Amino acid sequence: MTDVATTQDERRLLIVEDDTAFRNRLNLSMTRKGFTVFAAEGIEEGAAMAADNMPQYAVLDMKLADGNGLELVPILRQLRPDMRIVILTGYGNIASAVAAVKAGAVDFLAKPADPDEIANTLLTLEGATPPPPENPMSADRVKWEHIQRVFELCDRNVSETARRLNMHRRTLQRILAKRSPQ
Repeated sequence: MTDVATTQDERRLLIVEDDTAFRNRLNLSMTRKGFTVFAAEGIEEGAAMAADNMPQYAVLDMKLADGNGLELVPILRQLRPDMRIVILTGYGNIASAVAAVKAGAVDFLAKPADPDEIANTLLTLEGATPPPPENPMSADRVKWEHIQRVFELCDRNVSETARRLNMHRRTLQRILAKRSPQ
């Protein structure tokens, strides 16, 4: 791990994730890594937990049942300006990453993000670069994630997705029918 600033009382972590199974797994993993974890399901619950516990770190899902995780970033920054915030999303793209960083997040990670990668990103000092992931997504996986993201943004409409991706509709249907690449 690169430059890290850690003392036990600074390792308070807020996780805001609406996927219960993922939230529980991440909570357990980050607890094992020495964080005191406060887990919330949505924006309102996350804001209340942050106000009560004043965590040093936060991991926010971008797409929550009650809104966008980016809405929580300014609230957290107001509570604690030095908070290190990481945004997680199942559909990573450059525009979302730029929006996350402009909102005040220190990084933007695509799901499924490895707990080691999350911890390294949270603990890396300001201005330092976290180490590269051990197993980054393959180019095929990145392409597949992008297609899935556009497909979801087009309300799962194959014709509209194909038009926006400048792709033949049948080609898109074949890609969507396949399992995700590793």
